[in-house]
Amino acid sequence: MDAKTTEKEAAVALRRRGFSYSQILGVIPVAKSTLSLWLREVGISKRQQQKITTRRLAAAHRGGEIRKQDRVRRQTDIYRQAEQEIGTVSKRELWLMGIMLHWAEGSKEKESRPGVRLQFSNSDPAMLKLFLKWLFVVFNLTTDDIRFEIFLHDSCRERARAILCFWLEELNLRRTNLAGIYFKRHNPKTARQNAGKSYYGQVRIVVPKSSQLNRRIWGWILGAQKNCRVV
Repeated sequence: MDAKTTEKEAAVALRRRGFSYSQILGVIPVAKSTLSLWLREVGISKRQQQKITTRRLAAAHRGGEIRKQDRVRRQTDIYRQAEQEIGTVSKRELWLMGIMLHWAEGSKEKESRPGVRLQFSNSDPAMLKLFLKWLFVVFNLTTDDIRFEIFLHDSCRERARAILCFWLEELNLRRTNLAGIYFKRHNPKTARQNAGKSYYGQVRIVVPKSSQLNRRIWGWILGAQKNCRVV
């Protein structure tokens, strides 16, 4: 019996035992096209096919986990390097950062709505904390000068107390700083992702009697627009 015949018989035997093509090729080093030709009429049981499928899915899962770990590792390295590039933020840099934050998410005075007080709305705790730091450092405000409001979907009424505690701790504010919790009608058919126990609504930071301060900030914003020249 020649070597090819022996290899073919061995391949057929392994296939009947439920081995996949890749497993057989690991034992018998032949071309995949040759193996397919040898095994095209070799049937395997449904149970054996299920085992092969299970092994393939497990291998795919392992491969996916390896790729995920590699992506997370590369992402972490990029974050760490970028973080080091920032270094220490000066007071002037903080001043400019706050101006840009207010430009993006702050209250805007309009002809139809003059005298708007200083307000800032967001759902990101880190951004809200940065904005508060800006108020404290740049304007020498204190927590006594701050009020905040919470906006929630109506479906979160039962979590309102827990959400309030979350924001009090995150923003280092007191219950006396709370101006109110407001609910909006919940749409059960919504496709929004910010739902469930990870949803804490949106917070609006308010500085009472601050329309003149708000106008000053918008003057800074205008100045930034006019004087930002990229060399």
